[in-house]
Parts: sequence; C-alpha cells; structure tokens
Amino acid sequence: MNVDASVTTALATLLGAAIGGLTSVLATLLTQRTQARAQWFEHEARRRRDLYKEFIETAARCYVHALQNEEADIPSLVDLYAKIDSMRILSSAKVVDIAQRFAQKIVDTYLEPNKSFFELREMINSSSVDLMREFSTACREELETLRTV
Repeated sequence: MNVDASVTTALATLLGAAIGGLTSVLATLLTQRTQARAQWFEHEARRRRDLYKEFIETAARCYVHALQNEEADIPSLVDLYAKIDSMRILSSAKVVDIAQRFAQKIVDTYLEPNKSFFELREMINSSSVDLMREFSTACREELETLRTV
C-alpha cells in the first residue's frame, strides 16, 4: 500500500495541530482552575479574618463591661454568640471551642464582684486580662493552614 507523502505530511500536520491545541486548552483549564482555587482560599481567609476580628472586638467590649458591671449587656452577648455560631460554619472545632470558653468566661465574670480601677490595673500588670491570646493563636494557625492548602 502506497501512501502519498503529501497525505502523510498533511496527517502529521493535523495531528500535531490537534495535540498542540488540546495541550493549550488543557493548560488553560488547569491555570484557570488553579487561579479560581487560589481566589476561593483568599476569599475564605478574608471572611474568617473579618469574623475573628469582629469577635475579638465584641468579646473585649463584653469582657470589660462584665468586669465593671453586674448586669449583663444582653445585646452584646447575643452578638457574641452569633459570631460563635458563624464560626461553627467556617472555622475549625478548636477555634470554636476556644471562643465558646471565652464567652463562658465573660458570662461567669458578670457573677463576680465588680473590679475597681486598681484591681483592673493589677490584672493588666499580671497579664490575667489577656484572655484572647489562645484564641488569636488558634486563628492564626488556622489561617496559615489555608495558605498551605
């Protein structure tokens, strides 16, 4: 069977073009998928950072209020627990557990005697007011794992 050289050349050219085109399409799809995944992880990290920041700010206000008052600031506590519920959807169990423990500490603080300015100063000097360190560390670790995924 004799195959014309021009047919062989044409078939080789077509096959080469098809393989080149397919490779280009696959590379483009892979690049787009990788970019979309990176954007999703960045969006997810931003959502969590914002939620953690809001939680820390709300928890700090609630804690200071609890140190100085016997009557609870119910709207702020509801807001605090709503943020914890949001964390249940987005965050690891470790972050949620630490947040819950801190919220419980705030509620328990309302049952303790009010602190004077002198007592608050002593608490600051002894670092016993820095209750959010464990939460902040857990959040940072979680956000780091998002970067490496």
